[in-house]
Amino acid sequence: MTFNLADLFEAVADKVADREALVCGSDRATYAELDKGATQMAHYLASIGVQAGDHIGLYMYNCNEYLEAMLACFKVRAVPININYRYVNDELHYVFDNADLVACIHHREFIPHIAKVRGQVDKLKYLISVDDGSDIDLDTIGAVDYQRAKQGQSEQRDFAARSDQDYFVLYTGGTTGMPKGVMWPHKSVFFAAMGGGGHFSPNGPCVNPEDITDRVMEFPLCGIALAPLMHGASWWYACIQLLAGNKLVLNPHRSLNGEEVWNIIAEEKVNAVQIVGDAMAIPLLDALDANPGRWDLSAVFNIGSGGAIFSDAKQDAFKKHFPNVFITNAFGSSEGGQMGMDNGSRKGVTGLGNVTRTEFMDVIIDEPEQARRHAEKGETGIFARSGYIPLGYYNDPEKTAKTFVEVDGKTWLLTGDAAKLEEDDSITVFGRGSNCINSGGEKIFPEEVEDALKAHDGIFDALVVGVPDERWGSRVSAIIQARDGVTLDLEGVQEHCRKHIAGYKLPREIHLISEIPRQPSGKPDYKTAKAFAESGQGRV
Repeated sequence: MTFNLADLFEAVADKVADREALVCGSDRATYAELDKGATQMAHYLASIGVQAGDHIGLYMYNCNEYLEAMLACFKVRAVPININYRYVNDELHYVFDNADLVACIHHREFIPHIAKVRGQVDKLKYLISVDDGSDIDLDTIGAVDYQRAKQGQSEQRDFAARSDQDYFVLYTGGTTGMPKGVMWPHKSVFFAAMGGGGHFSPNGPCVNPEDITDRVMEFPLCGIALAPLMHGASWWYACIQLLAGNKLVLNPHRSLNGEEVWNIIAEEKVNAVQIVGDAMAIPLLDALDANPGRWDLSAVFNIGSGGAIFSDAKQDAFKKHFPNVFITNAFGSSEGGQMGMDNGSRKGVTGLGNVTRTEFMDVIIDEPEQARRHAEKGETGIFARSGYIPLGYYNDPEKTAKTFVEVDGKTWLLTGDAAKLEEDDSITVFGRGSNCINSGGEKIFPEEVEDALKAHDGIFDALVVGVPDERWGSRVSAIIQARDGVTLDLEGVQEHCRKHIAGYKLPREIHLISEIPRQPSGKPDYKTAKAFAESGQGRV
């Protein structure tokens, strides 16, 4: 047995075979059923010629088949590739081609999209279609029905030995450019992003692969992953739950509706709610505010966020509704895994969070014409991680060389987040350094201004960018989505923000927009927001 994710899952499935593992709408599966289905699909993949190392696209909404197919890939040492179902033709073609997909497991409704790009992708041979109620002809692209493919396949785990250096590739939209495939060895992603199996155990992370069954608790927890599985934060959370022998609930709906979500949480008696930042927190909180006492949510004891900004204001709002639960805010990246977590008690008044400096977590100074070095106390540089890190970006050696660098004989991942090494040897993480606003020599991080703006009762969502200023170089501009019926003006917004941030960080102009722009990945679209502000649209 190795730290291969298929090996680890099979060990857990054997120990808790009859436990409920996965729930998505009306579809439910025990650990034994999930493992059986994955084994049968793995045998089908092998039968059509899928080899170790081949890349298999997962182009689906949330469903049980998504995770079953993921496990099937791992069983035959193939590599599942997350495909964002919001992508349009150019983006879809890019990922299919860049990832060298050999096969794609997809929801039936995506057949027309696949048909448009299939002829431009040389290596794509096999298409497996998951029923979704649509009636699009599978013959359009020569697809095979997913359930029919599994029929008659062996239930025996007679697969070749696996390695903990098999790949887990996560495609990330990032904030600029086309998606990039982050190449994680199984062992590295298990320890860096999945807690090494120790999230729920007092024994901490596994030392040996066999320890995974000792980390399974006698009484399983129930956790819900609200984001689509195509996003890394949700995909990893799903793996954490399954490798812990817990019950994982998925949101079966195509969008996030607060009332629908709380219905599921109450019905399934969910203990832990996993969201992705304020974009999910807002509709959930609005539903609670509009329906006091409607649901029995007494089973909930944790609300956690990862993968996006989870503002202090939204954390405080959850505490009002759930005074006895603990709030967790993990921060990290597709390349860095989970790099820190706070529980609402950050040091200081700025930054996304604060972590302890270790031999694997540090601040690197990366300046032009100078050798990279570790920061001294009081210096601001780039948040960096070593140890369990990816190997690089698939098919992108240039980006790999810029992001994975050597400092003092050790390879470090430069996350792109600005960070400061504090006097007490801790690290304060501020956010994407590329978005930093330099106004009259003062560095202002958009995230901390956005945090202040979102504490305003009349502001639904906000992004902050720097726009050119003749005197100061750049000035802080806020793009704001106001709540329905709310009238905002610059003076009132500034007065509110003064309670949370220093005067030099205040927005110097505000622009009202009907909806905050986001990329297909769901991440903030700062480029569009900046263009909107520079055009003068919506300025009040």
